[in-house]
Amino acid sequence: MTTSPSRSTRTRRIVIGATAGLALALGAPLAASAHVHVTPESAAAGGSETLTFSFSHGCDGSPTTALAIDIPEGVGNATPVVQGGWTITRELGANGVPTRVVYTADTPVEDGLKAAVAMDVLFTEGAADTTLAFPVTQTCAVGETAWTQIAEDGEDPHDLDAPAPLVAVGAVADDAGDAGHGDGDAHASGDAAAGAGAGDAASTSSADPVARWLAAGGLAAGIAALVVVLVRGRRKA
Repeated sequence: MTTSPSRSTRTRRIVIGATAGLALALGAPLAASAHVHVTPESAAAGGSETLTFSFSHGCDGSPTTALAIDIPEGVGNATPVVQGGWTITRELGANGVPTRVVYTADTPVEDGLKAAVAMDVLFTEGAADTTLAFPVTQTCAVGETAWTQIAEDGEDPHDLDAPAPLVAVGAVADDAGDAGHGDGDAHASGDAAAGAGAGDAASTSSADPVARWLAAGGLAAGIAALVVVLVRGRRKA
């Protein structure tokens, strides 16, 4: 003779099923957002754009102490934006153009807090219709993460564990003749402070579709588990 489970046993099963579903629903968006994001994700060749690099995580929970951004071929100049909380150093190439910009945090950024750094970037006309990767090395109090992976042909970038921030460079800007001069510097100093904060929201929105789909899947799984537990409990009762 089969003994039906007690009410307390059924309750425990319901709680376990619901908890598992909610954990998946909440954990998926966090995993999806664990990247270094760049905004904007597109720019015009021959023009300058203020790029904001943002993050909201450390290295396995360890606070962030520095971000080192490698400057790719196709960039005619990169001018870091001075903003509070960071000390900036540059490594220059033979032509005087930075090949790497390092932002060192005056105070380590705790895991779970959002922060951003910015630079004014001039894209060469030769970079038109290409996608440039800006590899980032995130150094933490303990450990580091190299956000340097680039998807191969046919590979989904979302499958990468540590993807490099990418900027799609379009056609040559109509005002390319004036780009990268005085107005570029004003654009960097005038907009970067706001961009450092607004860029966070914009970068998060680029990851939001993935996070939303993953969260929806996790929530659906939790609900399905809860329904199965309830149905089985009623049948056995």
